[in-house]
Amino acid sequence: MWYTDKNERNGVYRMLCCIFGAFPDDSPVNLPENALLIAADGGFRTLERLGRRPDLTVGDFDSLGYVPEGPVLRHPVEKDDTDTMLAVREGLRRGCDTFLLYGGIGGRLDHTVANLQTLAFIRENGAHGFLCGSGYAAALIREEALTLPAVMSGTLSVFACGGDACGVTLQGLYYPLTEGTLTPAFPIGVSNSFTGAPVRVAVRKGCLLVMWELSACGPERAAFEAL
Repeated sequence: MWYTDKNERNGVYRMLCCIFGAFPDDSPVNLPENALLIAADGGFRTLERLGRRPDLTVGDFDSLGYVPEGPVLRHPVEKDDTDTMLAVREGLRRGCDTFLLYGGIGGRLDHTVANLQTLAFIRENGAHGFLCGSGYAAALIREEALTLPAVMSGTLSVFACGGDACGVTLQGLYYPLTEGTLTPAFPIGVSNSFTGAPVRVAVRKGCLLVMWELSACGPERAAFEAL
């Protein structure tokens, strides 16, 4: 069984799964202890560079170019799931409820969109996911709140996802909002700014995609403090 250290903010344990795709060499990674590590195809090389061995490697291995040693789930190239989705399914099957997806933003635009949709899949299955890469992180919330620490800087954007997002409240940002409505057809929530105060993003009805610059706060800390 894999689990995170105790989250002192709300006194709960989280079953954490870290999934690695291709990740830039200069991107900082501070892997939490006791997390389930899954490499999605070329993510095996990423973990190898970090000096870590995955607990499991999944994919069709068209990116890696070979089948690595260790626990492996090999899939055909012609399949419905992306390699990242295959890894997410394994994490869910093993009881994980919090996912850090490294390397899912940047590079091919279609894969970035697919990974954003994967966040929705994770949330629909009762877990929470954080997508990290190229200096940005993203999360999807549904009728709940997400908080970020005061050390954050740069920009934060929110987008309605899968329909109207009602009762949207933004606190601690340059442009606050109380009980607003966002629609998928108008990106009014783009490019808000951190102010040095703790941030709370909430949606009363519907889904909200939240994207922010990682700045001084890595994805690991944001994931533990967000929910």
